[in-house]
Amino acid sequence: MSVFQITSFIIIISSVFLHTHSADNIYFAVMPQTVTALTGSCVQIPCTFNISDFEDKRKKSESNYGIWLKNKSQFADSDSFIAFNSSKNIIRGFSDIQMTGNLTERNCTTVFYNIMKNHSDLYYFRLEMEPNVFRATFNPNKPDSRKTVNITVRDSPQPPELKPNDQRSVMEETTVNLSCSAEAPCPKQPPTISWSNIPESANITTQLQEKPDKTQSVFSHMTFKASYVDHRRNISCTVTYPRNTSNDSTVETTMMLRVLFPPKETHITIDPSASASVGTNVTLTCKSKAGPLNDMNYTWYKRGQEMPVAWRKKISFIVTHNKTGLYFCIAQNIYGSQSSAEIQLTDEVTDISQDMGPDGHSMLMIAGCVGGIVAVLTLSALGFCTRTKTKTHRGDNVGQNESLNQAQDETIDRNSIYANVLTVTNQDNKISDDYSVYELMTQFDHNTVKDSTEEDNNEKGSDVVCAQVHVIQKNLKAISVVPEVIYAQVKK
Repeated sequence: MSVFQITSFIIIISSVFLHTHSADNIYFAVMPQTVTALTGSCVQIPCTFNISDFEDKRKKSESNYGIWLKNKSQFADSDSFIAFNSSKNIIRGFSDIQMTGNLTERNCTTVFYNIMKNHSDLYYFRLEMEPNVFRATFNPNKPDSRKTVNITVRDSPQPPELKPNDQRSVMEETTVNLSCSAEAPCPKQPPTISWSNIPESANITTQLQEKPDKTQSVFSHMTFKASYVDHRRNISCTVTYPRNTSNDSTVETTMMLRVLFPPKETHITIDPSASASVGTNVTLTCKSKAGPLNDMNYTWYKRGQEMPVAWRKKISFIVTHNKTGLYFCIAQNIYGSQSSAEIQLTDEVTDISQDMGPDGHSMLMIAGCVGGIVAVLTLSALGFCTRTKTKTHRGDNVGQNESLNQAQDETIDRNSIYANVLTVTNQDNKISDDYSVYELMTQFDHNTVKDSTEEDNNEKGSDVVCAQVHVIQKNLKAISVVPEVIYAQVKK
């Protein structure tokens, strides 16, 4: 046999050997890289494995055993820590460990109960198929050792995940979808999820779900139709974990919902009040709910005016007669606008000083007094005229002495009635326009009136009538209201 033939034979044998060896050594396990557990509870490690020619090996094997190593993957190492060995039901460092998976179905799922803080570590799974069919530790301390499971034990659970987890903005009348999920490391004691501060119309469904890495979580889904009253609503998802301690663990996650909507509930507030005295400084504020609120525009209108009064949220002004009336405002954002109801602004006290000047109140008092005096004088003059006419007719049947006495009495009556009123005439029997009422009153001459009365009585049987005398005011100073007509006694 030549050297070439011998070399070729060695290469062929080596290739078959390497192929067989490599085929026997193809094995791997699938498990989560990290599992977070809660003290006093349990933790489930989902685990599956695969080896080459598994069915042939399973038929050859008489028994299959699962082993969990802590910290080190070297099973034969004297320092290795065997936490669990199903062949002899060995449990070390744990109160209880159960392999719930069926090894003949390539399932190595295991549950560690009553886990504690010192249980945090790397764990490696080992499979033994006896007698001497297959023995190997999966994911040993090699570059792929990172694929083994790392159990992390905490005293308090992680907060639930609320999605969307930002301050979500949704349009009014659209459907809102919120989900809350929490890790369930111990499926036999899953956590419970509850919602708070949610709309009454919300629909909630909750279930236990499996994640891609085969770990489980509790998932709660909520839907509702957004309303403007839900704007800035803080919705909370609360998760409670049961465990073998005195108290359960509760964690919570909250998010704020932002609803986009046009102005709602637009109205006006008045400070200090809707009825204010003249001269009072009032502030009108246009208030409205909207989303977003920082993009609002406000326009003020007054009934009877086509142009807006102002373009801001608040307007302030001093109450005058011209500023009273009906006001309303319109609030607007990019989604729409709304008008407020009209509000009446009135003044409690009429601003007379605007029409009468700074001394308007004093002039009003004077005008009232003069008006009262004129009314009294008018009624007295009418009564006097009637009484005088009656006495005149009676004087036709009595003597000269009685007429004289009657004339004296009438003179006294007239003097008392007209004590504060004087009629001044010129030669044409017209009232002079050179005198004001005040000046006429000050120039009153009692003797002139008496002489005139005696002269009237000398003419026996003369009739007395009442005539209207117009008093013309030229220089009115202290009195702002002047009677147009007063009655005086004149000769027929």
